Amino acid sequence: MRVVLAEDSVLLREGLIRLLGSAGIEVVAAVSDAEGLLRAVDEHVPDLVVTDVRMPPTHTDEGLRAALVLRRQRPTLAILVLSQYVEERYATQLLSTATSGIGYLLKDRVADVEEFLDALRRIAAGGTALDPEVVAQLLLRRHSDPLDRLTRREHEVLSLIAEGRSNTGIAEALVVSESAVGKHINNIFTKLDLSGADKDHRRVLAVLRFLKV
Repeated sequence: MRVVLAEDSVLLREGLIRLLGSAGIEVVAAVSDAEGLLRAVDEHVPDLVVTDVRMPPTHTDEGLRAALVLRRQRPTLAILVLSQYVEERYATQLLSTATSGIGYLLKDRVADVEEFLDALRRIAAGGTALDPEVVAQLLLRRHSDPLDRLTRREHEVLSLIAEGRSNTGIAEALVVSESAVGKHINNIFTKLDLSGADKDHRRVLAVLRFLKV
């Protein structure tokens, strides 16, 4: 896997380079601002971009805006956005472009090395990785809609789908069987009126309903 990394904090940038390198992931370019990110992607054509949200010169949303530009220019490019805090609007903006090869995680997640690397590989393979804290905030702001038809357990399953977990991963997280997870997912599809599409597409549509993007 070839990665372009954009992070203005020297310590975190160097730490990520070492972490990825130790896992056999090649960082082909490491930059400190959004303009450098766009240039590096054009030059190296990586498999995955890892970018901070806030970078110079204003330290507001330069990294996110660069990610959105890259997603428009290169729809198949996998992108992971890292954020210091839960900023729901940024996750929603990013996910409104697509739900394949996309991730939004808090920087704290880097400390759990195995989980972080698993998320990177999942995103690079076309999956998704949403931070549980973002998922929790999205759940809190939901009002009366088809999601209200879901049971508490079905909400838990859907939130884990939104994080990018497989059926096996969901079963492990909830300590239930994979067949139970399958039944919950089928119930979710039925209650959200998603019974007509193929299975993989229904997962994407369910996540979109959950995120309201």
